Amino acid sequence: MMNLGIIIVSYNTRELLRHCLVSVDAETARTSDLQVTTVVVDNASADASAEMVARDFPHVHLIASDENLGFARGNNVGFRHLGFGQVGPRPDAVLLLNPDTELHPHALAILTRFLQENPQVGGCCPRLNYGDGSFQHSAFHFPGLIQLYLDLYPIPRLMDTRLNGRYPRSRYDAGQPFAIDFALGAALMVRAEAIEAVGLLDEAYFMYAEEMDWQKRLQRAGWPMVCVPRARVTHYEGQSARQFRRAMTVALWRSRLRYYHQHHAPWKRNLERKLLAWALRGRIMRARKAADAEAIAAWEEILAFL
Repeated sequence: MMNLGIIIVSYNTRELLRHCLVSVDAETARTSDLQVTTVVVDNASADASAEMVARDFPHVHLIASDENLGFARGNNVGFRHLGFGQVGPRPDAVLLLNPDTELHPHALAILTRFLQENPQVGGCCPRLNYGDGSFQHSAFHFPGLIQLYLDLYPIPRLMDTRLNGRYPRSRYDAGQPFAIDFALGAALMVRAEAIEAVGLLDEAYFMYAEEMDWQKRLQRAGWPMVCVPRARVTHYEGQSARQFRRAMTVALWRSRLRYYHQHHAPWKRNLERKLLAWALRGRIMRARKAADAEAIAAWEEILAFL
């Protein structure tokens, strides 16, 4: 019997959260050798998400925050509720799961058994697909200057390549586990011993890049990450973030800059800031021509803290 904790941080995604929890319950029921404790941390949703969980899923551990904690702080609340950072029992592994995901049949069994059979592995992720069934990358190489350049100045023929941090689609299609740098936080399972070795998520990240920073620390501590493509999860992607375009754009670049500062050499950080500043000035000029006040405000705010 393996004990698995599942943490779902939600914000105004009530119906997606409902479908997510239904899929978790279905997976729990079909996986007899798995004991699951599900924790929902609701970030002060205004759409009655917390009330829905309390009413329709009474077995779920609901933590209804009175403020929006963000992704890292919200997940850390869930970790502590499960016993991490405290004396006492805790799960054997934890699955971070976005509320806009649905588990496919046997996903939990495949991921947990992979961890059981590979004790040297720190964590694993499934193969993702979008809501329309199309392929989504779930694993990436750690970012560098080329990926930043392609993000700012996209070159279509290079966007789905190693230069932009992507693993070949063929690796997923082969169906065999493969080593990765980091997995998307939409569906990420990590072993308890690895969590205890590096600590929880860095709460200085409000949203974005926190799972990348966490897995960088896991890799440095000797806990490799693996994608297990036989496990499948649908990801409807970005439903919470789309509610506040400007704020999320600013949060994205704050997080990326923090990641660069923590994990890149000074010379590389300097080049990254110069490249970003140059690109932002160009975007501000184009936004002014288009009279896009929201975009102007976002780019100027990012430029101000470079």
